[in-house]
Amino acid sequence: MMWVDYAIDSIPGGKGFKVRGDWEGEVMGVAKDGSHKDHYLYRPGDVFIVNENGWLVKTDEVSTLLKKYEESKAQKESA
Repeated sequence: MMWVDYAIDSIPGGKGFKVRGDWEGEVMGVAKDGSHKDHYLYRPGDVFIVNENGWLVKTDEVSTLLKKYEESKAQKESA
């Protein structure tokens, strides 16, 4: 699916960003009238990782991701 005509607001320092549609919640599956749509870009609780090609890839392996991050952080601190 190709999503077009959206704005991206970002938090300074690369700490986060938000995709804005024409109304609040549009990209999260909320129709203009407040009902739920069957398609969405992301929803609350979704977790994405960025791959080497710049794609944000949805993952449900949050605990594995956190463990890898902590191991990497520990290795950097001990070096």
